[in-house]
Amino acid sequence: MLAVVLLTPFCSRGNAENWPGWRGLRGDGTSLETNVPTEWDGDSGKNIRWKVAVPGSGYSSPVIHGDRIFLTSCDESEQTRLLHCVNRESGELLWTRKVLESPLEGVHKLNGRASGTPATDGEWVFVTFFRTDATSGERGEPGEMLVGAFDYEGNQKWLVTVGAFSSIHGYCTSPVLYRDLVLVNGDHDGESYLAALNKKSGEVVWKTPRVHQTRSYVTPLLREVQGEMQAVMAGSKCVAGFDPISGKRLWWVEGPTEQFVASMVHDSSHFYLTAGFPTYHVMAIRHGGQQDVTESHVSWHVNDAKSYVPSPVLANELLFVADDRGIAHCFDPADGEHLWRERLGPHFSASLITAEGLVYFTADDGATTIMRAAREPIVFQVNELGERVYASAAISQGELFLRGTDHLFCISEK
Repeated sequence: MLAVVLLTPFCSRGNAENWPGWRGLRGDGTSLETNVPTEWDGDSGKNIRWKVAVPGSGYSSPVIHGDRIFLTSCDESEQTRLLHCVNRESGELLWTRKVLESPLEGVHKLNGRASGTPATDGEWVFVTFFRTDATSGERGEPGEMLVGAFDYEGNQKWLVTVGAFSSIHGYCTSPVLYRDLVLVNGDHDGESYLAALNKKSGEVVWKTPRVHQTRSYVTPLLREVQGEMQAVMAGSKCVAGFDPISGKRLWWVEGPTEQFVASMVHDSSHFYLTAGFPTYHVMAIRHGGQQDVTESHVSWHVNDAKSYVPSPVLANELLFVADDRGIAHCFDPADGEHLWRERLGPHFSASLITAEGLVYFTADDGATTIMRAAREPIVFQVNELGERVYASAAISQGELFLRGTDHLFCISEK
């Protein structure tokens, strides 16, 4: 039975964090902050500190470092791909830079032409887009992956082509920063690759071919496992861990499906996967394997949640999954027991975030249902933004940032 509580959790002002890339500081949708907003209303303006119109359209998430917010968009009328910088205190749009001008590629109805979330190291911001010409890209014909770097004043530092890219569903790659490298996933319907660029020059440091030539849109998750840093991701009809310094593939699990979008999450013993298309899976992969661990390291594997696009989250030692169809799921990560499922909205595109023992499920219609991270379904709060939302939310310095189809919202209870 679905319970509803109206209590407000204790809030403090500690543990303030930046949100510097896809899914935040740790790349997994978690925040250690203890003052995250839980109530807002877009129509009345309750706890809406500011909102700013974003030129163009896009599904990329905002990233935040200090007093700067970065996000991308596509101005379809001008056929330009744009990077924007917003002042986090005032919501003022500080500058917009044209990254490239290119004919519009074909996209899936749930994709856009500015879907890749930027990444920042506090000095520069890194973006990726798809470049095509008049004869490619409209129906999945090959174009090129473009990666660029800009400083905080909007000066372009470099702009390079990494390799070919082809997909009838369009393009989405979110860069990941590790030491002096920018990692980008080039899984597509052609000669796929995972690549690392020099952060200061854009030079390709390594480029590892993928086994299969199949489109996927997964952002690598960086984690240290038994003293070894790994970039772990699904795609190319498998799940695999890579050495981020050399690009060497360390281990892999074959399958469980063909196409992947959701990023993975991790605890002290396992990586957790939700996927995909044409079949749907939730899976736990144990740490410590080498080479092919398909038969040895899959601890549990179920297929009773149809989650394709939204990435899951771990909270209070439970695994929460957003089913694209608008259904929330909770699994016990120890054994895969399906603890509960509840319909919360018409459809989910945004990935999950968590803070203070609460899990935020944002539906495409702009309603965010906040659930207790518990073994039974407990609704903590439901908030209406009044604008459709396809991008994943960001948490930083006690505030929540939601990108709607027309505006960027800063939600604050300060």
